[in-house]
Amino acid sequence: MNVFRRAFVVLAMAGVLAVAVPVWAQDYPSKPIRMIVVTAPGGLMDVAARIVSENVGKALGQTIVVENRPGGGGNLGAEAIAKAAPDGYTIGLIQLGNVAINPHVYKDLTFDPLNDLAPVAPVTSSAILVIAGNTVADDLKSLIALAKQQPGKLNYGSGGAGTVPHLAGEMFAAAAGIKIAHVPYRGVGPAVNDLIGGHIQLTFAGWGAIRAAVEANRAKVLAVAQPQRLKAAPQIPTSAEAGLPGYEFLTWFGIVAPKGTPAPIVARLAQQIHAMQDDAAVQQQLAAGGLEALKESPEQFGVRMRRDHQRFGEIIRAANLTQPQ
Repeated sequence: MNVFRRAFVVLAMAGVLAVAVPVWAQDYPSKPIRMIVVTAPGGLMDVAARIVSENVGKALGQTIVVENRPGGGGNLGAEAIAKAAPDGYTIGLIQLGNVAINPHVYKDLTFDPLNDLAPVAPVTSSAILVIAGNTVADDLKSLIALAKQQPGKLNYGSGGAGTVPHLAGEMFAAAAGIKIAHVPYRGVGPAVNDLIGGHIQLTFAGWGAIRAAVEANRAKVLAVAQPQRLKAAPQIPTSAEAGLPGYEFLTWFGIVAPKGTPAPIVARLAQQIHAMQDDAAVQQQLAAGGLEALKESPEQFGVRMRRDHQRFGEIIRAANLTQPQ
């Protein structure tokens, strides 16, 4: 083969390679996609999962099959995502705790959430609420004053040791300069039930978890831990408005894929998630559950994951949290 013919062949092959990835990405997906959700059915993550499954699946022209894989504080599901084939046909819906809390608390992880999960796009954010029993306090200032009068006497329930509500309670106590006792439950639902029953005085959760109890006048929301009021419940003051500036706690749900998933596939999934988030009907669905769309690129989502990992690591070390038994 002469020099000119060899050069032509090389250039031709380079051209094939250059167009192969975009064409291949355009053909994706050619079969159903599995979406692993790291919690049990029910709750806010299922709301987000259903919205993604219906809207993104329709846009891609394929079914997105939801597979709930709970256990280990979300670690079992996240591990299954991390160890799946990186071909775009397994994705996952994870939450803040998977990357920001669990790596600092669980010492027996067999994968690295930050390095083995490829960020695609966050789906929703949810601000944590400070929630009290009806007979505890009428507002946040009264609650803090009561806690200071009775150090360690007030109890707050969480979804378990090392969960987002647990960390939210620890951060609240530190911000307010008070001591409150932690009572772990197997999920936020049982904690809310005991709050209503008067067995605990406080809990920290999203609007979707407490909405029914509040609307039935069985619990009170004293503040929302973010700079702006909730769209779904604008009557709730922010922490700053209620007398505790600086107390902010935003949790999120987001789509990830196994490490090594081709960038064109990640980009296509992110594009469809962003289109879904711009839809007014979807925004109304999210708001009904106290959720709001959180729109970021894969790169921005990766920055968020690492920033939250560092920030919560400092909080966990200060609180001396250890792996749940």
